[in-house]
Amino acid sequence: MTAFVKMHGLGNDFVVFDARDAAVNLTAANAKAVTNRHFGVGCDTVVVIRPGGAQADASVLFYNADGSESEACFNATRCVARLLLDERGLARVKLSTKGGIMICSDAGKSAVTVDVGAPRLDWKEVPLASQVDTTNFLLELGGSSIPASAVSMGNPHCVLFVPDAVAAPIAALGPKIENLPFFPNRTNVEFAQVLDKGKIRMRVWERGVGVTLACGTGACATAVSAIRRGLTGRKVEVVLDGGSLMIEWREEDGHVLMTGGTAAPFRGRVDLDKL
Repeated sequence: MTAFVKMHGLGNDFVVFDARDAAVNLTAANAKAVTNRHFGVGCDTVVVIRPGGAQADASVLFYNADGSESEACFNATRCVARLLLDERGLARVKLSTKGGIMICSDAGKSAVTVDVGAPRLDWKEVPLASQVDTTNFLLELGGSSIPASAVSMGNPHCVLFVPDAVAAPIAALGPKIENLPFFPNRTNVEFAQVLDKGKIRMRVWERGVGVTLACGTGACATAVSAIRRGLTGRKVEVVLDGGSLMIEWREEDGHVLMTGGTAAPFRGRVDLDKL
């Protein structure tokens, strides 16, 4: 039986395995089985904490609900940081992910602030299949042209600014956009409604997962896209289905800071070979 912690950041939920002291033999098939809400534990993403080596306090791997790996998951990063902050009594920890090094600081109570570094704005870095101005371009879908923005927060994002995020056809358009050839590594898709200069309502289709209650990388990508278009200030509240994240894109160093809460509802054990 393998121990795990069930966690969530604004309802975006995770099964977290700790492989720092003993290996966790997790395959893509195992990860997919764990995420199943009827036959497994149930979550959006499976997370594995590993030794960080000389660079970081720990390294983190993320597995989507379809078994594929994700380069980054900021909500999960925040949750892992909370575990380590509480475990070690620290004010700050450094986590290594495939999307880069994340500096995570205690923001009081259950909240954590993550310095996720600078967004990647060049079309080759997202990546996209052809050159466009990632601030604002036309996305071709089923004979229609949809205005969009693109940014990488360690993983690819396509942001659509819509008049009503709640009414947006996320389940219909999300998977179609995710799998367009224009996105060689597929993409997350955000449907964002600017409420005022300091607030955005956003809903998300996560690559390899589907509709989720929150997405940290998506909130950061949305805020960056809105700021680039001049729609908001450099500090903005992003309201997701599961709650709010505060996002700041600092002018002095170009880094994005994300602050939000975490929760760990329960711990358990699972037989990975029997799922």
